[in-house]
Amino acid sequence: MRVVSGIQPTGNLHLGNYLGAIKNWVKMQEEAECFFFLADLHAITVTNDPATLSANTREMAAALIASGIDPDKSTIFNQARVSGHTELAWMLFCSTPLGWLDRMTQFKEKSGKHKQRASMGLYSYPVLQAADVLIYQATHVPVGDDQKQHLELAREIASKFNHDTGQDVFTLPEAFINGPAARVMSLRDGTAKMSKSDPSDLSRINLSDSNDDISKKIKKARTDAELLPSEMEGLENRPEVRNLINIYAAIADEEPQTILSQYAGQGFGTFKPALIDLVITTLSPIRERFIALKSDEKMLDTILGNGARKAQNEAQKTVEFSYKALGLLRNKLYC
Repeated sequence: MRVVSGIQPTGNLHLGNYLGAIKNWVKMQEEAECFFFLADLHAITVTNDPATLSANTREMAAALIASGIDPDKSTIFNQARVSGHTELAWMLFCSTPLGWLDRMTQFKEKSGKHKQRASMGLYSYPVLQAADVLIYQATHVPVGDDQKQHLELAREIASKFNHDTGQDVFTLPEAFINGPAARVMSLRDGTAKMSKSDPSDLSRINLSDSNDDISKKIKKARTDAELLPSEMEGLENRPEVRNLINIYAAIADEEPQTILSQYAGQGFGTFKPALIDLVITTLSPIRERFIALKSDEKMLDTILGNGARKAQNEAQKTVEFSYKALGLLRNKLYC
């Protein structure tokens, strides 16, 4: 089993990133060969400050390692260090029908009312995303609900390329399911995902937050005056309360119903302090290690460089196979 997944180095990782993806990545590296990359090429589909992007890439690497991703067990690298990603993406661009990209919902959401001002990179990044996983012959890709459409597109692109060339160039990746990926919502609005772009810092718990900050944010998290019910059905139309129960359950590796059974009939004066203790106990060691790691740029560059060399060796096999399948002549001197 070979698992491939990436995350954009946008900086300021929060609890939603940790519970929604990274916590499961840590488990995956014990079960499969894993390639985890920082998607800096995807980051430039929108305007970026170069110095900030470089800093964010190193910080994201530090955050992943602090969270439990082990460079000795997993291959960690940033996308831009492996030229095969863009080489393969061009070959896939030339094979992917325009109509397939027109149906992608995330471009419509991200471009909003200014579609004509959006970059070609933003429009076509699902093809680069397909190249990201196909280049390593990934057998499985961890995906949340918002990425299922992209994995299906990657499978369609791979299948079409194989059919068009008459060669089995690509493995068709499947979704990787390793326990439920938590969908963490805003502490201020239980109907919106926790996000670093939210103008209110009280809406999220950052991995860099102090214990006092974590305590303050959970105390201020929006709830209601009712007691906790004994069944999940009792949380209908109570999205903020459901979110806090789900956060507790995800950190504790329990079912939400189990948490409700424990706190049924009690108020938030009891539940919130327990949640605060759990979050602090979980995040404090991650924060401390993250702070220590992010200041060591030389070590982080060494880890990313070593990972990139391993990734490049694997990627080049697929790139050369793809060139050959298309009838493109290559001078081995430059391979």
